[in-house]
Amino acid sequence: MDSTRRFSSAVDMHDLLQMPLADLLDASETMTLDAFGPVVTYSRKIFIPLTRLCRDVCHYCTFATAPGKLASPYLSINEVLEIARAGRDAGCREALFTLGDRPEDRYRAARDALTAMGHPSTLSYLREVARRVLDETGLLPHLNPGVMTDADYAALRPVSASMGLMLETASPRLSERGGPHFGSPDKAPRVRLEAIEAAGRAKVPFTTGILVGIGETHAERLEALLAIRDSHLRHGHVQEVIIQNFRAKSGTRMADHPEPALEEQLWTIAAARLVLGTSVSIQAPPNLRPEALSSLLRAGVNDWGGVSPVTRDHVNPEAPWPELATLARQTAAAGRVLRERLAIGPEFALAAESWADPALAPRILQAIDGRGLPVIDGWRPGRGDTVPTLVAGYDGEFGAATPTVTDLIGKAVTGIRLSEGEVTRLFRADGAEIGTIIAAADELRASQVGDTVSYVVNRNINYTNICLYRCGFCAFSKGSTRKQRGPAYLLDLDEVGRRAAEAAARGASEVCLQGGIHPDFDGHTYVSILRAVRAAAPGIHIHAFSPLEIMHGAESLDMPLDEYLGLLRNEGLASLPGTAAEILDDEVRAVICPDKIDAAQWLEVMRQAHKVGLRSTATIMFGHVELYRHWARHLLAIRDLQQETGGFTEFVPLPFVHMEAPIWARGRARSGPSWRETVLMHAVARLVLHPLIGNIQASWVKNGFDGAGELLKTGVNDIGGTLMDESITRAAGGVNGQNCTPKTMATIALSAGRNASRRTTFYADAATEPETVQEGIQSVVV
Repeated sequence: MDSTRRFSSAVDMHDLLQMPLADLLDASETMTLDAFGPVVTYSRKIFIPLTRLCRDVCHYCTFATAPGKLASPYLSINEVLEIARAGRDAGCREALFTLGDRPEDRYRAARDALTAMGHPSTLSYLREVARRVLDETGLLPHLNPGVMTDADYAALRPVSASMGLMLETASPRLSERGGPHFGSPDKAPRVRLEAIEAAGRAKVPFTTGILVGIGETHAERLEALLAIRDSHLRHGHVQEVIIQNFRAKSGTRMADHPEPALEEQLWTIAAARLVLGTSVSIQAPPNLRPEALSSLLRAGVNDWGGVSPVTRDHVNPEAPWPELATLARQTAAAGRVLRERLAIGPEFALAAESWADPALAPRILQAIDGRGLPVIDGWRPGRGDTVPTLVAGYDGEFGAATPTVTDLIGKAVTGIRLSEGEVTRLFRADGAEIGTIIAAADELRASQVGDTVSYVVNRNINYTNICLYRCGFCAFSKGSTRKQRGPAYLLDLDEVGRRAAEAAARGASEVCLQGGIHPDFDGHTYVSILRAVRAAAPGIHIHAFSPLEIMHGAESLDMPLDEYLGLLRNEGLASLPGTAAEILDDEVRAVICPDKIDAAQWLEVMRQAHKVGLRSTATIMFGHVELYRHWARHLLAIRDLQQETGGFTEFVPLPFVHMEAPIWARGRARSGPSWRETVLMHAVARLVLHPLIGNIQASWVKNGFDGAGELLKTGVNDIGGTLMDESITRAAGGVNGQNCTPKTMATIALSAGRNASRRTTFYADAATEPETVQEGIQSVVV
C-alpha cells in the first residue's frame, strides 16, 4: 500500500473498518518490515515527574494528585539533577519530563512555589531544569508538559530534543458529561490538535498517540489517526505515534471500566500503520502488554518507546518496566533486534540542523550513525579504539536473516546489478542479517580471489599541503598565507626525488604521490614531479594524482582530459589513486566540498584515464553527512563505470576520521561510521561490485591493525600499502601509525587465519623481499 495514502473518504474508512483482522495484520507487518527491517528501537531514559499537579481531572489518571498529598508541589532542581545523574551513570541518554497541565491555574500551592523559585509559570521552571539537565549531565530532554502555544514551544525548543502530547482521542463526545474527559479543558480534541499543529509550526520533533479502550469506537480511532496524519502531512514533525491500551486503576472513577482486549489494540496498531505509512514510528508501551510483545510487533510496532533502567513508569506505576536484557530476548524471539535510539527520532536526528536548536544539533549529529541511531560500541575510525568483537550479535543470536536480505544476496552473488533501493536495504541490515551478509561476502571473496591477503610495499609522498580548496572534511590542507592546524609546506623537486629514491632503495615497488592544489601549480607542475621521480627511481611504479589534480592540470593548460592524461602517461605516470571521490553524489558534495569537482567530473577523469591505458583505484569516504542511499549511488556509479571500462583495480572504503575535520568541529557532521557500518561497507561492496571488481581493500590507517584484521573476515582480500609516511589521516587526528612493515602485514593476515603476500600495484605476485625491507624507516616530519 502507498505509504502516502490518506483514508479520508467514507469509502476508505468503510474498507478499513471492514477488513478482517488477519488481513490487516498481514498488510501492516509487510509494510513495517519493508521499511524498518528487523530493527525495533527504544530509548534508554529516566522519568522525571517534575510536578504531579494538574488542572485537569481525567477519570482514569493516578498521576495527577492534590497538593496535600505531596511533600512539595515541584521537584527541586537538586532532586531533578540527582535523578538525571543516576540515569547518566546507568547509560541513559534521555530525560523524560512529565507533568500536569498548568497546575498554577488551579492550585495556590503551585503558584506560591513558583513565586518562591522566581518563576512566573510551570513552563518557565521546566525550561530552567531542562537546561540544567542538558548542560550538567548531557541527557537529551524530552518534554511532556501538556497543551502549549507557539510561544511556549519557542521557549522550550532550545532545551529539548523533542516534545510530546498524546492526542488520546479526536472525539468531542468523550469530553461530555459522563465521559472520561469531562471537566478537563485541556483534553478537548480541538485544543490538543491545535497544540500539535503549533509543535509542527515550531519544527519540534513530536510524539503523540491515542488511548485505546476509554469508550471510543473504531471509527473514532481512525478519525484521531487521520487528524494526526493530516498534521504530519502539513509539517512533517510527528516522529512517533503511541497506540496505548487503557489500564484500569484503583482509586479512579474508571476503576471498573473494562480494559480493551488485545485484539482491539492489535487492530488499532495495524490501522495506524496503514493510515500513517512508514515515515512515522508506531509505538506500544511494552510494560502494558508484557505477555504479547510478539503480537504487537506483528501488528506493526517498530518502537518500544522509553524504557528506564532507573526510574519507574510514574503514569502507570502498577506496570514495571521490563529488564532491558529481557526485552532484547523477547524482541529477538519475535525475529527482531532491539536497538537503542535517542529522544529525537532517527530521521529527525539525521536532519538535526533543521529539527534541533543550533546549540543542540552538534550533540545529536556527533552521537549517531547513518541510521540516526546512537553509536554505543565506543569505536570510531582513526582513534585507536578497541575493535568490537565482529561476531557479537551477528552470529545467529537473533535467528535467521529476513527473506528480503537473503534474496538480495542471492542476486548479488550471481552478478546481477542491484538497484539503489536494494543496496540501501543491505546497508540497513542488522542482527542476523549482518552475519548472513558477512558470510556471503567472505565466501564470495574466497571463490573469487582466494585466501591470500595481499599488500604492496610503497611510500606516500605528499608534496604540499597548501590547497586552494576548502573541503569540509580535510584537516590536511593549509592556506598559503597563514597557519591552520599546523605549518604549510611545499617540497621541492629534489626532495620529491630523494624520497622516491629512498623508497626504491628500501624495497618499495610503488610511490603514491598526491598533494593539495597549490595556487602556483599548473599542468606542467605534475609533469615536473613525474620527471623528478622517474630520474631518481627509474624502475618504480608511479601511482599519482587524484582526479582533482588531473582536472586542474588539464584545465590550467587548456588541454582535453585524454590528451593531458596521455602526456602524463608518457612521462611515467602508471596509475591513478581513486581519491577525491568522497561520495559520488552532488547532493553530498554540495555540503562537504562545494568548490571541488562534481561526481560526473570525477567519473569522467577516470573514464578518460582508463581509455588511455591508465588503471586506477576507486575509493569512498563515508560516515560524515551522507545517508545510506548515497553509499548505494556511489557503489553503483563505480560498478557502472567498471562495466564500461574495466579500469579499476580495487575498491577502498575509507572511514571518515573526524577528530580534526573542520566540518565536524563546526558541528555539521557525524563522528565517522560505526563499526557495524564499517563492516557492512566492506562486505556489501564485495557483493555489489561482484564480479566486476575482485579486490576489496581495508585501510589499516583508518581502521587500525586489529580493525584491518577483523575486516579480513568480511570479504576483504587486501590491506593496502606500507605507506612509510602517511600524513593525511594523521592530520585528521588519526593515531594508527605512519608505517606498516611487511612483518606487521603478515601479522594482520594471521589474525584472520590467512597468509600475506606482497603484490604489485596491479595485483601480480611480487618477489618476496628481505626481512630488512622498511624495518627502521623513520617517518619524515614536514
